[in-house]
Amino acid sequence: MRRLYSFYADAFRIALKSIFEHKLRAFLTLLGVIIGVASVVVVGASISGLNSYVMEKVTSVLGANHFMIARIAFSGHMEDEEFERINKRNKKIEWDEYEYIKAKCTTCSEVGAQKMTGEDLNQDGVEMPGVRVAGVTSNMFIIEDKKIEDGRIILPNEVQRSARVAVLGADVAEKYFPNTTAVGKTLKVRGVPMRVVGVEKARGDMFGQSQDRHVYIPVSTHLSMFGWGGGIQVHGKSAEADDLKLAIEEAREKLRNKRKLIGSDEDTFGVVNTEDLGAQIEQFTNAIAGVVIPITFITLVVGGIVVMNIMLVSVTERTFEVGLRKALGATRKQILLQFLIESSTLCVLGGILGILLAASVTQLIGYALQITMTITIGYIILAVAVSSLIGIIAGLYPAYKASKLDPIVALTRV
Repeated sequence: MRRLYSFYADAFRIALKSIFEHKLRAFLTLLGVIIGVASVVVVGASISGLNSYVMEKVTSVLGANHFMIARIAFSGHMEDEEFERINKRNKKIEWDEYEYIKAKCTTCSEVGAQKMTGEDLNQDGVEMPGVRVAGVTSNMFIIEDKKIEDGRIILPNEVQRSARVAVLGADVAEKYFPNTTAVGKTLKVRGVPMRVVGVEKARGDMFGQSQDRHVYIPVSTHLSMFGWGGGIQVHGKSAEADDLKLAIEEAREKLRNKRKLIGSDEDTFGVVNTEDLGAQIEQFTNAIAGVVIPITFITLVVGGIVVMNIMLVSVTERTFEVGLRKALGATRKQILLQFLIESSTLCVLGGILGILLAASVTQLIGYALQITMTITIGYIILAVAVSSLIGIIAGLYPAYKASKLDPIVALTRV
């Protein structure tokens, strides 16, 4: 055991000596491995960071433990034929259906209603296009976990009497009331003056699109101003994450009962929830990973080819050394292992440097994009394992060639 340990220690020492004696050559040899490992780790960190970022934003916008029922509610890609079929089948959600679900859904901690319309605001010559005007019940602020920076939310009695009041998103408040509080001021929506009672706390951007270009008004006021159109959305929330599926199923069952759907009848409405969105986001990013990561491994393969070439050069340069070691009693197996250890050491060192490079790159990307980039242990293990495997594979032929050298012939090649 001691002799075996001594052999491996000597082989490792010889490998390091060879690397440090030819620093520039070793660095250029490792460059492909370093870039390949860094690419794998950065891609992994980007995917993990993207997942976290999108889910954080989705939760910020929609709230936790939240689901929605609407005439058509889908998240993700839908073929044109499928959309047309659903569009013909589904019916808009009526107010009495919202009230029925609210009264009957015992698993739901909250049930609210919302109607959304895009509107271009214009007041005193100040224009703001593409503002989302949302008619809401007062508990939508609870369902979507909205935070109020200034003032208060819309009250239940203001919904009942179709009050002309509004809660502004941060961008809208900044646009129309930049140097003063918006609360107590008046903002016109489609020419109708609304008294501002609150300002929502800023939620920031999502992929460059502001989440703060909102005006919230009572849903009853919204319906009287904009009409019913495609109906309303019913939003529900469960008290705990574990109860979300139960709440969705109960709300779905109540609406089916209300619409007298039985047995195998298809739902004539759509349901979407934050968990589904999370699953679809993860599926999408995993699909990206499945395409991108194999491509980054090509860089590692190229790096392995470079390592093999350099190891072949090394065998040629050290023919006399190999002959001398064999003349002194080194076996073919020992010579083989010596060169395998050297090529593996090169690639492992390249893997470590690649991880350090990846850490720096992910920090820069995270800072530039304001996304938390997470280097997961799984991608680190994968990158180092692959680089080590490439080192072994790249060193096999040169090591075999060195072990086959005839000591007498090798010693004469000086």
